[in-house]
Amino acid sequence: MKNPQTSYAFIDGNNLHLSVINIGWKLDYKKFRQYLLDKYNVCKAYYFIGQVPGMEQLYSNLQRYGFTLIFKPPIIDKNGDYKGNVDAELVLQAMIDINKYDSAVIVTSDGDFSCLVKYLDTTGKLKRLLAASQGGCSKYLRMAAGIKVDYMDNLKNKLEYIK
Repeated sequence: MKNPQTSYAFIDGNNLHLSVINIGWKLDYKKFRQYLLDKYNVCKAYYFIGQVPGMEQLYSNLQRYGFTLIFKPPIIDKNGDYKGNVDAELVLQAMIDINKYDSAVIVTSDGDFSCLVKYLDTTGKLKRLLAASQGGCSKYLRMAAGIKVDYMDNLKNKLEYIK
């Protein structure tokens, strides 16, 4: 019998990174992993990310901080930028593991996840949606999460990376 408090986090890595930069600060991932544990009792935190050459130190640090990385080979867009769209991988992993966790924390601001958030909510599995800011979060995602949404824009003092 599993622990009734089992919570997993499913993190849209690029969306999280860019969303926090858009609200004016840089996330300390070590503090963030501890925050997920303390605030939401997250025992497993999946971090979905494009696997870009030269970013091995970041990946190593994320794993050291306690994230389970799920990589997607990126494509290069017309501007020469890497794009690692992890949406399908995140949804699939949330469904593969659905019987292993009692509640899920979805970390993104991307409206493409509104169907997952809605499904998890209707099945009683959604603990929280964690988005960077209300203004930067998809309206559809906020609607799907209802009252189960938290925003990071007031967590700068707790979670900001300081050199």
